[in-house]
Amino acid sequence: MSNKITSIRGMNDVLPEQTPLWQWLEQRARAVLAAYGYQEIRLPIVERTELFARGIGEVTDIVEKEMYTFADRNDDSLTLRPEGTAGCVRAAEQHGLLYNQTQRLWYTGPMFRYERPQAGRSRQFHQIGVETFGIATPDIDAEVILLTARLWKELGLSDQVTLELNTLGDNDDRARYREALVAFLREHRERLDEDSQNRLERNPLRVLDSKDPGTREVLENAPRLADHLGDEARAHFDGLRALLDAAGVPYVINPNLVRGLDYYGRTVFEWTTTALGAQGTVCAGGRYDGLVQQLGGKPTPAVGFGMGLERLVLLLEKRRPELPEPISIYITSDQVARPEALILAEKLRSALPGEGIFVECGPSQLKKQLKRARESGAMFAVIIGENEVREGFISVSVLGDFTEQYKLFKEDLAGWLSLQLKNLKNLNSL
Repeated sequence: MSNKITSIRGMNDVLPEQTPLWQWLEQRARAVLAAYGYQEIRLPIVERTELFARGIGEVTDIVEKEMYTFADRNDDSLTLRPEGTAGCVRAAEQHGLLYNQTQRLWYTGPMFRYERPQAGRSRQFHQIGVETFGIATPDIDAEVILLTARLWKELGLSDQVTLELNTLGDNDDRARYREALVAFLREHRERLDEDSQNRLERNPLRVLDSKDPGTREVLENAPRLADHLGDEARAHFDGLRALLDAAGVPYVINPNLVRGLDYYGRTVFEWTTTALGAQGTVCAGGRYDGLVQQLGGKPTPAVGFGMGLERLVLLLEKRRPELPEPISIYITSDQVARPEALILAEKLRSALPGEGIFVECGPSQLKKQLKRARESGAMFAVIIGENEVREGFISVSVLGDFTEQYKLFKEDLAGWLSLQLKNLKNLNSL
């Protein structure tokens, strides 16, 4: 019987050969968020269970079926965060960030939901979330959508995703619509799937999100929320659409788009793809003007979104973007020259900040070291052996062409490498 301990199902390791793509994605997302003036906030992974029960909604699938909840040593009920918005609202309200001011915030990190693991869906998954507070007009709705559209462009994914858009109206609009929808669905109850029958009385709008073919067929003739909108909600949605049209962002109106969380109202949107099978949503969000008050604060307009990094990584793996190599210079040496190699590497790291410099350690034949240097993706191999130490020079090979080898004095090495790296990077940028 094996004594090895393995990871928990649905909580996956990201291995060294996978992390460069994750880092590339995260760096581009950070750059886009900075370009829009959004500030990072870092939030706890564990929150009081009440936060999610009150914020997300007690009759949602997340609260009823998917949360990792436990009692701590004081018998307080705590939960691993299943999403980021409620925690961000809690933090902003707790620290006075919402008092007579607007905020544009973002965060990133792991979330936790007990779901059936499959491609693009894990029990521990990672999100980048954006939340804005204090702006009630549709221009901020447009901005967060434009931000995501720019990110797809930066990632080379614009042709892989489609923007789906809807409005849920205001509370009174949804109350009128709920009555009409429930009356219609009751007439066709026997044709609904089991989950939709359970939602019919408790959370009927979630029936609109059903993927069951029979239920989808029933919904084709269901009342439309658009027919129950008040003037203010309709004007808000029309204003958003006009801004997206002016910016040249294409979208599809999806009248059945409701999102799975109770706090949404007015604008809701999803960016979807057909390249990942059933897991087609890569980014989703909307407006949640009532959540701050629901969690104990003053009425505060708000809009935001969350995007799943695992699904974006799957899309990027299909596109295979060219990633920068983490190592620029690979230093090889024999045992006699090993101390010299370590000291040389330290000097080069000071002289060439930002460049990856790798030094072979441990006993190994020089021939094998040079083979690993070529496989590493580095641009240059620096070779230090007993002869180099004795005679005071350094050998450098341009990787990919070991026939071209240079001999340089130690004091000239850093300047020569700096110039060569600059020239190579300029060529690669053409």
